[in-house]
Parts: sequence; C-alpha cells; structure tokens
Amino acid sequence: MKIICIGRNYAKHAKEMNADLPQSPLFFMKPDVAILRPGTPFYYPNFSKDIHFECELVIKIDRVGKNISEKFAHKYYSEIGLGIDFTARDLQQKCKEKGHPWEIAKSFEGSAPLSKYFIPKEDLELDNIDFYLTKNKEKVQIGNSADMIFTFDQLISYISQFMTLKKGDLIFTGTPEGVGPIAIGDELKGYIGEQEMFTVNVK
Repeated sequence: MKIICIGRNYAKHAKEMNADLPQSPLFFMKPDVAILRPGTPFYYPNFSKDIHFECELVIKIDRVGKNISEKFAHKYYSEIGLGIDFTARDLQQKCKEKGHPWEIAKSFEGSAPLSKYFIPKEDLELDNIDFYLTKNKEKVQIGNSADMIFTFDQLISYISQFMTLKKGDLIFTGTPEGVGPIAIGDELKGYIGEQEMFTVNVK
C-alpha cells in the first residue's frame, strides 16, 4: 500500500507558504507506518517542536492501473475519505535551507491520520466537496474540492505515469489554507460536510 501526498494543490495554501503555483502536480510519499489508525492518539514526537496539521481529502484506489487516461481515471476509485498530513515544519525548513529532501519532515510514523470510514463517491458532488478541520472545537481549516488546482482524475492520471497504482493505495490530495501548529492536549476533528470523519487527540 502506497501513500501518495500532493503538495500545493490549493492556490491560497501555496500563497501562505510563499511558494509558486505548480505547473504539474507535486507529489511525495509516506510509508505505511505513517497511517494513524482511527481512535489512536498522536504522540508528539521528541524530534520536532513545530508539528503542523494539514487536512486533506483522500482518494482510495480500488483498481490496478498504469498510464491511466484522465477520461478513465474515475473508474479507479469509488470512495473519498479525509486525513491529515502532519508536517514537522521546523525540520522541513532546515531541509529546504540546505537543499535536502524533506521526507524526514513528512514521513514519520503516525504522520497520516486517516478517517474511520470513506464515503461512496456517488454520495458526493466531487467537484464541490466541503470539508473542514476543527482544533479544540474551533474551525481552523475550511476547504472545498472546487478550489483544487488539479482534480482527482488529473492527479490519478499524472501519478500513474510514474508508478502503477494498486488497490488500497491512498492519495492525499492537498490541503487548503489555514495550516497551523498542534500542541499536546489538542483535539482535532475532521468533517466532510457535517459528517465527522475522524478525531485525533494529541498526547
């Protein structure tokens, strides 16, 4: 199972990170141990002092495919979930300054909390999915799939040029603006529409 994460897929998030808009999808990988199972707390790691949340819609691939045409990409997934791409922002900044890869800031264990269930795509308007994240009951991120630079189908088509997508693979499709830090004691809740998808307690 692969976890493929998309960077800078919302223009306002790119702006808040002082980054250029991508001309093609940017992606990086997380290992399977990054998945934080539903109901499992996130333990703040001792190697960072600045972990940030990034809430994202997640596609679950359910067919094997390579070099998938965009017009057929919709056949390769049937459910949408929600997750968080936790980022050690202090480590990421150090890596950027040195020109080093920054997987260390993105791919650590537990860095990908995932919703307890996925919603059939037939129950959603794919180009108009509202989602949001609360921290201690306050909305901190609000997003809509309409604001993605690259659509679900475009992402699937692009990624599949470089690697075979397999059943169970997850694509974290990018985060909207409003990312920010977490602290021990925080409670994070993610929603698609008004449907609660996950709760993560930081310890």
